Amino acid sequence: MSYHRHLVLLPPNRVWRTYRGGRTLDALAGAPAPADSSFPEDWVASTTRAVNIGRESIQEGISQVQINGQHYDLARLVAQDPVYFLGAAHLARWGPDLRLLVKLLDSSIRLHFQVHPTAAFARQFLGSASGKTEAYHVLATRPEVADPCIYLGFQRPPDRDTLRRLIESQDIAGIEACFDRVPVQPGDTYLVPGGVPHALGEGVFLVEIQEPSDLVVRFEFERGGYLLPESARFMSRGLEFCLDIFDLTARPLPEVMQRQRCRPRLEQTLGPASREERLIGPAETPCFGVTKLFLRDAVVRDVTTASILIVTEGEVTLRTAGGSHRLRRYDKVLLPAGLGRLELTPEPRAELLACHPPS
Repeated sequence: MSYHRHLVLLPPNRVWRTYRGGRTLDALAGAPAPADSSFPEDWVASTTRAVNIGRESIQEGISQVQINGQHYDLARLVAQDPVYFLGAAHLARWGPDLRLLVKLLDSSIRLHFQVHPTAAFARQFLGSASGKTEAYHVLATRPEVADPCIYLGFQRPPDRDTLRRLIESQDIAGIEACFDRVPVQPGDTYLVPGGVPHALGEGVFLVEIQEPSDLVVRFEFERGGYLLPESARFMSRGLEFCLDIFDLTARPLPEVMQRQRCRPRLEQTLGPASREERLIGPAETPCFGVTKLFLRDAVVRDVTTASILIVTEGEVTLRTAGGSHRLRRYDKVLLPAGLGRLELTPEPRAELLACHPPS
């Protein structure tokens, strides 16, 4: 195939959402006047379609990629050539499905309080192979935001009847009182399991790594002047059904910092001065993996499994049998499982986040 042994470059793939943000993404794309809007997310190497009520006629979410100067629909490519893109072992276990969705998120406001189903719940009740366990890797925070944070689990969980009342009455102060703010800074990584109520705070730019679905229960109905239509609140299934999704376990803040914050550990040395650290592995979740490459000298790897690379610091040149490409900060590529030999040369140093489908 003409695209074999070439890098899969990933141009911006902006997606409409129910909250505002995206100024940072505008700036990265070279917009003359970067501004927040209803397009605060960039879906990276996505084969997942976005679910936006009222915009069903618009194809959103699927990545259009560039390989050797040609443009392709990524979902069609993977379907046509799954062994090359996913690998035989992945294909045998998961079928022709990347089983991964990665996003760049840039929030200008706190997102809706929300919760996602677990994979088990999604399979049993929603007819979906995937739930939506996700992870946040913080890239930057806005200087005008004094205390950037996320909300992760109920520190003071209500009982089911109280939660129902809080949601029905839209007692946002009462809902917010169930949470403590979890402070975040660049470099932090947090795991958000399915079932755990949460929200991303304002002014946070991050990579979200997740199961490939757009299943969400938004139990706060209005943010940034936009009122969610009823069908966009409870996945068109009603509040009572969705209350079963909530994990009402108390998660004290010290426990969140201990258990949900993913601390790096050495995975392997890559050269005299380069290394790979694991942020998320099977011990944290079976849904996906995340590692970080710290490159200080040239590294050669034999690529045999698919992954998505995002440059988080510096610049790096990637060379394959099909050619080479220099990546700058926040550039991103998909490495197909059949890519083969890959040489990474930092210019003069680089850090890359590597997002992996389930093993």
